[in-house]
Amino acid sequence: MKFPAPVSAQWIADLIGAEVSGNVSASASGINEIHKVETGDLVFVDHPKYYNKCLNSDASFIIINNKDVKIPEGKTILVVKEPFEAYLKIVDHFSPFVAATKPISDDVSIGEGSVIMPNVFIGSKVTIGKNCMIHPNVSLLGHITIGDNVVIQAGTVVGSDAFYYNTKKDRDVWYKRMQSCGSVVIEDNVEIGACCTIDRGVTAETRIGKGTKMDNMVHIGHDTNIGKNCLFAAQVGIAGGVIVEDGVTLWGQVGVGKTLTIGANAIVLGQAGVPYSLEAGKTYWGTPSIEAPEKRRQLVWIKRVPELWKKIME
Repeated sequence: MKFPAPVSAQWIADLIGAEVSGNVSASASGINEIHKVETGDLVFVDHPKYYNKCLNSDASFIIINNKDVKIPEGKTILVVKEPFEAYLKIVDHFSPFVAATKPISDDVSIGEGSVIMPNVFIGSKVTIGKNCMIHPNVSLLGHITIGDNVVIQAGTVVGSDAFYYNTKKDRDVWYKRMQSCGSVVIEDNVEIGACCTIDRGVTAETRIGKGTKMDNMVHIGHDTNIGKNCLFAAQVGIAGGVIVEDGVTLWGQVGVGKTLTIGANAIVLGQAGVPYSLEAGKTYWGTPSIEAPEKRRQLVWIKRVPELWKKIME
């Protein structure tokens, strides 16, 4: 999330009650979680295991709970007891929750020729392009940009909060939700089936590329980037932070793990599980997914095991 204007390190320190060290004269341009940080961003870290990753990331400002770390040149640290709570305070300040008071917010922009069917909810900061069809009972929950010629079928929810939690097992509530302040971008000529769910980014964006088509009951996790002209069959589930390159086909009930990449024009056959990145231009099957011809050969040999065992015992 980018701030409306850069804010000084000291202003942030005053907001969250932090002790500031390092480049104290710098100004922050936004806040991001670790997988999406850019130069000028704030990030938080509250576990020694991830100190180095955050300190050496592209982030310029690190909210941390240890003042004795070595500060990389040019960077700023803001030391607080609870970095996660400080992160939430910054998000609340720049992107506070505002309850809706009507089905379609006043600041919604709807392009020429677009049809909004009955019982659609459209939250704040939503832009809908030209010649779109939004079917009944769709919920566009806010911070969404939709291109031209987009179809969203009944019951779909776009912009729900990320399934993303800060975890600590030394407190009563182990999992605390990281408040989402990101967005969703749906490009031109996308079609989304009934009862799909697309989460907004935690601090950045979830993007669905031009020409992509989704069947019913597809889930797209936070900060996932779907390329152009992809095809997803029913009940595909994609976790957060995934990159799906152009032209990928995922058949029914494929499950994709978090923060991996599926290469362009790859095909993943039905009910496969994808726990790691896949190369472009190949067909995959099984759990964990491997190239489909190899998987078929494995199944042939598995079927022959009783026959082989019988021969061995004779």
